[in-house]
Amino acid sequence: MPERERQREVYILAGARTAVGVLQGSFSDVSAIELGVVAAKGALERSGVDPQLVDQVVMGNVIQSSKDAIYFARHVALKAGLPIDTPALTVNRLCGSGLQAIVSAAQMLLLGEGQIALVGGAENMTQSPHVLRGARAGYKLGQAPQLEDSLWEALIDSYIGCGMAITAENLAEKYDLSREQVDEYALRSQTAARHAQRSGLLAEEIVPVTIKDRKGNPVEITLDEGIRDTSMEALAKLPARFRKGGVVTPGNASGINDAGACVVLATGDAVRQHGFKPLARLVSWGVVGVPPEIMGIGPAPAIRQALKRADLSLGDLDRVEVNEA
Repeated sequence: MPERERQREVYILAGARTAVGVLQGSFSDVSAIELGVVAAKGALERSGVDPQLVDQVVMGNVIQSSKDAIYFARHVALKAGLPIDTPALTVNRLCGSGLQAIVSAAQMLLLGEGQIALVGGAENMTQSPHVLRGARAGYKLGQAPQLEDSLWEALIDSYIGCGMAITAENLAEKYDLSREQVDEYALRSQTAARHAQRSGLLAEEIVPVTIKDRKGNPVEITLDEGIRDTSMEALAKLPARFRKGGVVTPGNASGINDAGACVVLATGDAVRQHGFKPLARLVSWGVVGVPPEIMGIGPAPAIRQALKRADLSLGDLDRVEVNEA
């Protein structure tokens, strides 16, 4: 392989994630930073990379839900044991922030700004605060403070005056998806996830998070909390919550979750120099904007762009994984 091509190789060495907690679930008192730290330590341990060798840290975080969230990537790096002089960057591309962290870190490595990067993302949506706008200036006599739910407001795009669930309703209407079809897909997802959990497949990904129970005893959380035993009959009983006669219900909508995940990236030179055993090679990526009213269709044109850049087609792929959220 020519030297120029070798320099443009980026590999994924290893990855780790926490379990996915539900709204007000087991991770209610664990900040997004701490969830990121657990995932970061797990990924580093699995990769066999000495933390002292990490050149860059990039972490995705959307809802800054803790008081120290502005230091997100930096605090993850320091608490994971990385050198004080290792730079850290927090990125926000909404639902794609974790993936953007991988892209941004890969770009750094391809530009020669290091050989190894710790990359990932974390959220604690449960900890999203309620906000008193205008409190710093004070309130006039008779002026009632307005309490704002930052989580609820974050799920509404003010540019179009539209909530995220309505964007899903818009897509269902555009592509003529029935309530039954949507429920069938949700059931398929829950069934597959439940099988993966019970067979131990998901356990391979997860590193435990230690919390304290009500008595103060340490408890390790290792199971995703959003997986449900359900049926078409049970799903059909749930009402559409966002549009009369719509399709989005509590049984088929995306979850509101708390979790963290990380991977370790390395250049081809670093892989050869240190004898790492990579999981995969990063070949291409795509990022495309779509109308905000149908934001959930974004992966489709992004996939087309990534394939085009790699001179590939869907027929060249053996497996496709797309995050339903």
